[in-house]
Amino acid sequence: MKDPLLIDVPTEILSPRLSIRAPRAGDGAAVNEAVLESFPELHRWMPWARTRPTLAESEIFVRSGVSDFARRTVLPMLICDRHSQQLVGASGLHSIDWNVPKFEIGYWCRTPLAGRGYVREAAGAIARMAFERLGAARVEIRTDVRNERSWRVAERLGFTLEGTLRADMRAPGGELRDTRVYALTSLADLRD
Repeated sequence: MKDPLLIDVPTEILSPRLSIRAPRAGDGAAVNEAVLESFPELHRWMPWARTRPTLAESEIFVRSGVSDFARRTVLPMLICDRHSQQLVGASGLHSIDWNVPKFEIGYWCRTPLAGRGYVREAAGAIARMAFERLGAARVEIRTDVRNERSWRVAERLGFTLEGTLRADMRAPGGELRDTRVYALTSLADLRD
């Protein structure tokens, strides 16, 4: 296996409407604004959204993402409007196993921009990059069974529902949640 530090991971992916790029120092303000604006929705679904972040915490998050991306342990990416550069949301690849190689795509969208297909467009572009550039054998999307908008993204992209993990993890509110596990094992099955 090639050392992940030697793998050329694109720092930006362009799709028709989006620039999907690695975070940079200084992105904390835009991330903070988007998270605070979308906090009620994020708090419902995202384990990391337990409390409203301060501006400093958002900048620390971004700078940690820069480091993680460089070390290839997590590949966080910001979703931006290609023309205005407004932050639409975030995505990226995590739960990485370079030995397979396999990746999990996570995502969230700024609440006022939800429902416009941005997450599907970004997740599709990231999945394509994982297969074409990173040699992925498997790409997963895991989502709370109650989060229909999220699992519909996986289904529209051609991911196969492999099963539901019961009482798999704690939701942000502390209750146990069930998790739907979707996977794609061939680029040919991707519908982006």
